[in-house]
Amino acid sequence: MDPLLTVEEAADLLHTSVRFVRRLIAERRIEFVKVGRHVRITESALITFVLAGTVAPITIPKQRRAA
Repeated sequence: MDPLLTVEEAADLLHTSVRFVRRLIAERRIEFVKVGRHVRITESALITFVLAGTVAPITIPKQRRAA
């Protein structure tokens, strides 16, 4: 089982604010675990969230110039 991270620890790993992580939780955009009244996030849930938002770069083929 992945270690459970606090909201603050998750924000540090994502290099974002605590408010952003809390908004992700409120909007149910990230998987979380409730331990009593505390909210915890698994490291794998953070990785899944980041991978889901990853955008692949577009490669534009080089055009040949007419000589």
